[in-house]
Amino acid sequence: MQPKRFLGRTGIAISPLVFGGNVFGWTIDKKTSFDLLDRFLAAGFETVDTADVYSAWKPGNQGGESETILGEWMRERGVRDRIVLITKVGMELGPGRKGLSAAWIERAVEDSLRRLRTDYIDVYLSHKPDPDVPHAETLEAYAKLIAAGKVRAVGASNYSAAQVREALDAAAARDLPRYDVLQPEYNLYDRQGYEGALRDLALAEGLGVITYFSLARGFLSGKYRSEADLGQSVRGGGIKAYLNERGFRILGALEQVAARHGAKPAEVALAWLMARPGVTAPIASATTPAQLDSLIRAASLALAPEDLAVLKEGSRS
Repeated sequence: MQPKRFLGRTGIAISPLVFGGNVFGWTIDKKTSFDLLDRFLAAGFETVDTADVYSAWKPGNQGGESETILGEWMRERGVRDRIVLITKVGMELGPGRKGLSAAWIERAVEDSLRRLRTDYIDVYLSHKPDPDVPHAETLEAYAKLIAAGKVRAVGASNYSAAQVREALDAAAARDLPRYDVLQPEYNLYDRQGYEGALRDLALAEGLGVITYFSLARGFLSGKYRSEADLGQSVRGGGIKAYLNERGFRILGALEQVAARHGAKPAEVALAWLMARPGVTAPIASATTPAQLDSLIRAASLALAPEDLAVLKEGSRS
């Protein structure tokens, strides 16, 4: 068993690492997905993050592939009661199939539940803000889902501090469920979007925080050193922006700390996130058993004050 942390005020306790399910049906097939999920669960972890839109961007896909594979795994293994399941709504799945209107949420949640082969979702996230729908309408839709036992807690991804504040105020004014979980982009390189007003709000309001792009799309693993390396992954195109003086300085700091612990740079990058104030757990994905084993090791890597000092200096702007 891994040490648990409460996810904000939801009453849900999770291990300090969340498996990123965006890879299911995209960069790994069903069998590999099953094998990695088995390995993740056997190591004492339980939380998996997915979304209805994963992975609509792959040619031939339409969205829902990740939820479908995850649902089939939970059903075949009989492990739904051992899993903390996070999924999302709001990204475009086709004409008229997007956003945070009550009508769309009512349809989308049923589709997700069917694909996931479950009758409830532990944490349901608004995947991105919808400027055309008032917060109250979205939260009222979530209130009905919670009352019906279909959702346990709700949260938001890709929201600014101002947007979260508005949603919290709308919930309080109308006695509606509030966003208790945030999912921001945050890692050792991309720090400005979360550190500051959003983290201050999360700490003040006791929100659970699970970070995405925790390894900066894989850059913090250290395997991308030049543009020639970008072809190693289908995600390589998103990594080019990190190939600069600051990016290489961060990699140097990660390698220095990793050498001290006999660890890998990615493990140090995740351990840094796990130690940050205002972070419950990072999300990270894996496509091979070796990658997953490395992620799992990060959960037991304790960084010393001198390690944190090296990483702070390395990641300065």
